[in-house]
Amino acid sequence: MDSLIGGVGHFNAIIIFCILVYIHEMGHYLVAKWCGVRVEVFSIGFGRELFGWTDRSGTRWKFSMIPLGGYVRMFGEHSMEQVQGDTGRAITDADRAVSFDHKSLAQRAAIVFAGPAMNFLFAIAILAILFGAAGVRETRDFVTYGVGAIVPGSAAAEAELAEGDRILSIDGRSVPNWESLVREVQSSEGRELILKVERDGLVSTKRITPKLNEETGTYLIGIHAPFQVVTFGPIESIAKATERTWDYSILTLTAIGEIITGSRSLDDMGGPVKIVDMSNQVAQRGALDLIVFMGVLSINLGLLNLLPVPMLDGGHLLFYAVEAVRGRPLNEQTQEYLLRGGLALLLFVMVVVTGNDLLGLF
Repeated sequence: MDSLIGGVGHFNAIIIFCILVYIHEMGHYLVAKWCGVRVEVFSIGFGRELFGWTDRSGTRWKFSMIPLGGYVRMFGEHSMEQVQGDTGRAITDADRAVSFDHKSLAQRAAIVFAGPAMNFLFAIAILAILFGAAGVRETRDFVTYGVGAIVPGSAAAEAELAEGDRILSIDGRSVPNWESLVREVQSSEGRELILKVERDGLVSTKRITPKLNEETGTYLIGIHAPFQVVTFGPIESIAKATERTWDYSILTLTAIGEIITGSRSLDDMGGPVKIVDMSNQVAQRGALDLIVFMGVLSINLGLLNLLPVPMLDGGHLLFYAVEAVRGRPLNEQTQEYLLRGGLALLLFVMVVVTGNDLLGLF
């Protein structure tokens, strides 16, 4: 089963990719062994083997030259006729007992689904540990606690706003929550705003001119929402991590849907270069942020592989769904055509996102 993720370059990114690929493929491996399938190869990376070893069960564990993903190759995964041609001997009952293709439909589906499932479980696990150990930043009530930290050198700093100031209105319009403040600032298009601000029971007027953030194309005044760090017990941490994983998955799928329907540009897609760049930036902020970033990438990898595209785990699951309805699998020629089409689609997407990444460098 293949897991495809982009990324070459910086050492941080390579390490992250290898860990996530290992987690993904370990899901396939563990469930395959549990179902009695003989695993022939467990590879991190594609192409020529750099180094590896063979365990007592005959599985070859190896690291390969191109760190763009990985795979687990199982005995009889494509056809027993191919196995017979490769080995030059007759297929025995013992061979069929450890063949992937001779397992039940439910077992084959479980083996395929296990890879993405491990990515989600990994994300939940590391987020739960962080939520329990370091806590979670939760936004406090804006009306009660006022603004959060002020960014040095920002428009808010120049207007002498301070943490804890309560912004009552902007240009005479009330500001009942943080979201309304953001809307007012971003819709200003850089014109001067008049704020009514309460500090220690005294109300004053502040004039402030939002500044354009060229990277995001939005206007900002340089204040953060008020927040507090909340820690949780083990059960609450797992529940919170599961909730965050679900929420992020929905957001990602929504973005993918918008790209497919054309309501969002392909330019918003990121690929190998962007992931490497982001990993570098996150690593500079500290180990905790890097771990969270790894969790987010793990969720993305799980979602990517569940897309119903031939060559991905989701494509195989789609084949099994058709088999369950028809009572028999698609013929090999049809599957071959679909797999080639899926590969072409994946290559096209990789070219587009890599092109977007490279254009973003100039």
